[in-house]
Amino acid sequence: MRGKGFDPEFMSALKQKNDIIEVISGYVSLDRKGNTHWACCPFHHEKTPSFAVNEAEQFYHCFGCGVSGDVVRFVQEIESTDFMGAVRILAARAKMPVPESNFDTEQAVLLKKKRDTLASILLDSARFYLSNLYGGEKQAEPHLQYIANRKMSPTTVKKFGLGASLDFFSLPEYLQDKGYQRQDLLDSGVVTESKNGKLVDGQAGRLIFPIINAFDEVVAFGGRLLEKSDFAKYKNTKETMLFNKSKTLYNINLLKKLKREQPIKEVIIVEGYMDTISLYQAGFKNVVASMGTSLTKEQARLVKRYSENVLISYDGDFAGQKADLRGLEILNDEHLNVRVVPMPEGLDPDDVVKQGADAYQKCLDNAMPLVDYKIHALERKYDLSKTEEKRRFVAEAVKVVSSEESEAVKEELTRKLSKKTGITFQALERDMRNALKDKPIEMALPKEKLAETASGADQKQKAVRFILAAKLFSAHYAKTYALDGLSLSNETHIVIREYILERERNGERIRPSELFEILPENDVELNEILDLNYGEKLTDEKAERFFKDSVRTLEREALNVKMTDLHTQFNHSQDETERKAITKQISEIVKKLNALKRK
Repeated sequence: MRGKGFDPEFMSALKQKNDIIEVISGYVSLDRKGNTHWACCPFHHEKTPSFAVNEAEQFYHCFGCGVSGDVVRFVQEIESTDFMGAVRILAARAKMPVPESNFDTEQAVLLKKKRDTLASILLDSARFYLSNLYGGEKQAEPHLQYIANRKMSPTTVKKFGLGASLDFFSLPEYLQDKGYQRQDLLDSGVVTESKNGKLVDGQAGRLIFPIINAFDEVVAFGGRLLEKSDFAKYKNTKETMLFNKSKTLYNINLLKKLKREQPIKEVIIVEGYMDTISLYQAGFKNVVASMGTSLTKEQARLVKRYSENVLISYDGDFAGQKADLRGLEILNDEHLNVRVVPMPEGLDPDDVVKQGADAYQKCLDNAMPLVDYKIHALERKYDLSKTEEKRRFVAEAVKVVSSEESEAVKEELTRKLSKKTGITFQALERDMRNALKDKPIEMALPKEKLAETASGADQKQKAVRFILAAKLFSAHYAKTYALDGLSLSNETHIVIREYILERERNGERIRPSELFEILPENDVELNEILDLNYGEKLTDEKAERFFKDSVRTLEREALNVKMTDLHTQFNHSQDETERKAITKQISEIVKKLNALKRK
């Protein structure tokens, strides 16, 4: 939606007063080369600058990780806020008032007010819990004793904002005395309703861990029981309009601060609050927690903003409990480099780091690539001294190895399997070939070979992208090409085509940055098209030839589709006259296809 409902004049003025070069240079060092400014991408770790900022068109694009956007989108990403938050930051920078009444609709204004109220409730609750911990109340002694037993320093306790819930009723009473409404308190998640209708503290009696987002807002709480009970040891407040567990990582706020101080080589992901705090206190500040849940795509993308390298450091019995490790594939799918840290059986990171930072560092040094750890997990699952279990192990291990893309890695792992099991390398190789039979051929090929065996659909997609990029960036050889005859199926391609056609009809300048207001955030296809505006990809002689080839590719595709339709009509027709007419049309298409080949 253009401008998210704001008056276009306000958005235009906001961007004019917040030059993208000035804004981005406040976060990263930019190096100007021609009309483009370059930097190492702030959203992924890299040594060679691939993050380009186009001063003339006022947008950025990273040719490494693919992120792109305008100045508003950049602030959203770098500050980990929403659209409205970014607008407020930029408006404050430019000393412009934000026209609240124009934000989407009246309903959106009410939602914004509601969100602010819930955020205020959570912040006041965090302060209340903190005051309980050090307020001299006897009820907090078990909480303080637990902290002492876990060897958490006062500095660490303060850094993470730990607090104490003392009973069921003092928090609700405190919040109501501050004037908060009953429904808002329930919607915040910090209080719940008892069977008799009374408001109660949902974390009653627990040690409190505030969950803080990347924008330093308290969005939820985790609580730990201090005594043995039938209730869950750890408990989070319910999901709210502020808190979505699948999109949140514990300690992301301190990780963000760390990134501003130094490059983050890798991010350690643990399961819980105490693992995070213990590692942080021991000097491993690059740590976040998934809070005991399986990793999600949103969390993977959140981590990727800070580093492309991830170390999974779960409990020592992780392999035995979750041998398939499918959840970690999400990180692979987001093109993160994943290694898994093997822990001593039955111990978690908190246990190990108590033995000293060096003991935990040794575990990190032994981190395994994901494929290696999958085999390691299978070893723990099966007893290789038993013939039947060894056979099951081999069958599953072969599937794991065969899924690996690198032939060199496959060979290395196969040799290790052979040595471990006593089965010959050749026999394991045959089993692997059998495992691949049911897979599509392209899945078994190295990435560099995929381009050589690209299907017609792939060629068409590449052609469409190049044509749209050439038109979008006003390449001289594309000026006379008419997009209205271009047949498209992809929604993003259609939006871009219609945008260009509208500008051409009105005689207006085509501005690629305007597409960020029309298309969804980080649209994959738009990023693929922006990738083509690198170096001389769109400007040299090869580019002009490739443009003409792309046009012919699409013409050939259209003719082939028509040919297929005509063959279908011919096969279904019983009328001899009609069949002759169809044959004539097919003959004409064949002539056109032959002419295209000669070109």
